[in-house]
Amino acid sequence: MAVSLSHLFFLFGFQTILVREGKMIWQSLFLGVTFQFILVFGAYDLKNLNIWPMPESVEYGNTSLFLSKDFHLKTNGSKYADASGILKDGFTRLLDVITSNNVIEFNSKVDDSLLLQGMNVVIHSESDELQYDIDESYTLLIHANGNQNYAEIEAATVYGALHALQTFSQLCHFNFKSRKLVVTQIPWTITDRPRFSYRGLLIDTSRHYQPLPMIKKVIDSMAYAKLNVLHWHIVDTQAFPLEIPSFPKLWDGAYSSSERYTMAAAAEIVRQLDVPGHAVSWGVGYPELWPSKNCTEPLDVSNEFTFKLINGVLSDFSKIFTYKFVHLGGDEVDTSCWSFTPRIKKWLEKQGFNESQAYEYFVLRAQKIAVSHGYEVINWEETFNSFGSKLDRKTVVHNWLGSGVAERVVKAGLRCIVSNQDSWYLDHLDATWQQFYTNEPLTNITEPKLQKLVLGGEVCMWGEHIDGSDIEQTIWPRAAAAAERLWTRFDKLAKKPEDVMTRLMHFRCLLNQRGVAAAPLDGPGRVAPIEPGSCYVQ
Repeated sequence: MAVSLSHLFFLFGFQTILVREGKMIWQSLFLGVTFQFILVFGAYDLKNLNIWPMPESVEYGNTSLFLSKDFHLKTNGSKYADASGILKDGFTRLLDVITSNNVIEFNSKVDDSLLLQGMNVVIHSESDELQYDIDESYTLLIHANGNQNYAEIEAATVYGALHALQTFSQLCHFNFKSRKLVVTQIPWTITDRPRFSYRGLLIDTSRHYQPLPMIKKVIDSMAYAKLNVLHWHIVDTQAFPLEIPSFPKLWDGAYSSSERYTMAAAAEIVRQLDVPGHAVSWGVGYPELWPSKNCTEPLDVSNEFTFKLINGVLSDFSKIFTYKFVHLGGDEVDTSCWSFTPRIKKWLEKQGFNESQAYEYFVLRAQKIAVSHGYEVINWEETFNSFGSKLDRKTVVHNWLGSGVAERVVKAGLRCIVSNQDSWYLDHLDATWQQFYTNEPLTNITEPKLQKLVLGGEVCMWGEHIDGSDIEQTIWPRAAAAAERLWTRFDKLAKKPEDVMTRLMHFRCLLNQRGVAAAPLDGPGRVAPIEPGSCYVQ
């Protein structure tokens, strides 16, 4: 699979991890260790574990092994050939992540029995095709077995194996006494799989342009928390920064000529077109899309060029975006402009439409265009609230306005993604990490067949007050709280957020150590440290 921006674990556009060239070379070291006992993780046995998000099942002990100078990757017994280098790149990135925060010294000899020589990864699927609902499960074993100690990873797909690498990275620590990397609490036996297949983060590059390096950095940080969907809200009322080859004047709606994304740069990232509302910027290059110069949205429902352009945009998308979902928006549409514009009003009367019926006509026609290009459509919940029974039956309804919507959507037989704004909107700085952790996508949905229609959830980083200077601390650590809700099995989730505070603080500090500007937990979103003190108590 070709990956243009990064290899990260993504269900939509791309998976693996952003890598840097080079190979780590480590030396042997010496330290005595003794095996003592094994603990089995239960619902409340969390005090000795600092893994985020919490795996499905964990057994651990009290032994330590140090990483060998030549810690390396093996794939003995694996069916996956790694022709595209996804696994190799993921392993290289693992080494980079666990060694970047300290200088490792190699000046002492260690008995081979005390070294972890490498890891052997067995993947059962030959394919690395990436689509929704792919098997992301894995097992991770780290046992002390004598002179040839290897971590063992087994996964159905390469993407499950990449999750295992992320978990392994959280088991590695720098020992400041020996100046070595150590894996503690061996033997480890971890069995893991996600609760939901859709675990998303929305970023908004219409309200403020985000440079590609920052987007890549956000993607990397998502992988650390096992979020797997980047929903890139590229265009909106304020700006249209994306190149569309079929209609090259569209990105005249960018803030400036340098604040743009080429199609090649945008490839393999989930995208959203928000129509018919939120589309003023479309008309900068093509004014005929506007009802009039004084009334610029929603897009002109009476003009065939509007739908020709939507078809062209989706046609260009289909050539490079291979993921099956496309988000067509449909929210917050004020249709009064159609009635105020004489020629559109005349068209409405000819069609026998009122404004609401014209809104329905627009959304359903846009859906049909998307389906003709092989896409399944995601729409915001207003479409369901207005004419849910007429939506394409493969529509995914994106909840954002409030509670109770997901329950109604699945009872109607449609699929749903949960992002209710009172709990999972990151730009709501008054929403605490505790609210993010306790927001439950399956509230009042008890039938298993209906629960399966909830694909998962998405935290939303709307960009009105967000740019490259503050995006990371606005996202983290609150997005991590939602990430555990979406990954970890329900009966393993903490009943009270306070029970995970220490572990989340540890993960927040881990993000900081990896160069991610995650804000303290102690306060609302994007809060600064209150006073001097340790990262682990903020």
